[in-house]
Amino acid sequence: MVEKIVEINHLQKKFGKVQALEDITFDVRKGEVFGFIGPNGAGKSTTIRVLLGILRASGGSATIFGQDVWHDAVAIHGRLAYVPGDVYLWPNLTGGEVIDLLLKLNHQKHSARTDALIKQFEFDPTKKSRTYSKGNRQKVALIAALSTEADLYIFDEPTSGLDPLNEEIFQQNVLQLKQQRKSILLSSHILSEVERMCDRIGIIRQGKIIETGSLDEMRHLTRTVITVQTNEPVSELDQIDGVHNIKEDSKQTNKVSFSVDSEKIDAAMELLAAKGIVSLQSTPPTLEDLFLRYYNNDSQGVKSDAQ
Repeated sequence: MVEKIVEINHLQKKFGKVQALEDITFDVRKGEVFGFIGPNGAGKSTTIRVLLGILRASGGSATIFGQDVWHDAVAIHGRLAYVPGDVYLWPNLTGGEVIDLLLKLNHQKHSARTDALIKQFEFDPTKKSRTYSKGNRQKVALIAALSTEADLYIFDEPTSGLDPLNEEIFQQNVLQLKQQRKSILLSSHILSEVERMCDRIGIIRQGKIIETGSLDEMRHLTRTVITVQTNEPVSELDQIDGVHNIKEDSKQTNKVSFSVDSEKIDAAMELLAAKGIVSLQSTPPTLEDLFLRYYNNDSQGVKSDAQ
């Protein structure tokens, strides 16, 4: 049986008359990286603040390690590490002092792992925190969290302000945590980051979870782009249901590109094979395709388009 570290069921949160979270349901399992994606304002950070016991839910339930996130917050915090998207530090402490303080607050100590992370991120721990850029403030929180021995790691837009090299270092460290059977909840709008690391994803839109599952399970909602050259013209392509954006190559005979719904690929390939395939290039759908398909539709069209 799969062990669920985080369980959220029909979570709701209101701020006065504003319904920030309307219906949030998902879980994070032991040893997996769960990607929580959506644009700014969709409700990602509000959900995480409820999980951390900072905000009290207006409805539904949320547990971590089987404990209620509001009533058992202190016990839960002893077993998790957290990095927010905006890190604020004590201005007169050095970066190294802040890292040690954060570790101490979580009953941890500066270790060889901490030193290794400082070196990996090329971070100078001797400077006062007030002199740090946003990226360096993120490094302080990341180094402290990644050198903490925890069962659950919660990252809320953790690479905000980091350059691509440091993003890569973060990703490598998360994958190492996964190999150690740690559980990770990663909130991000950087789709390549989520696509590389996450076992499953949840898409949030306007305070609702609209889809959860692995990327492979969601590929039926996306389109594959195909560029093909055949011996004979493929004028019948536009008659196949699910084929879109057919474009003929003006420089090469019988060469076209088009996108096709994943569930209609068989029909398209049958036609292409019958016309004699000379060359074919297929670009698989990405998480970004899926994400844009949801967000390019208005609120009325989302569910029908996802069917």
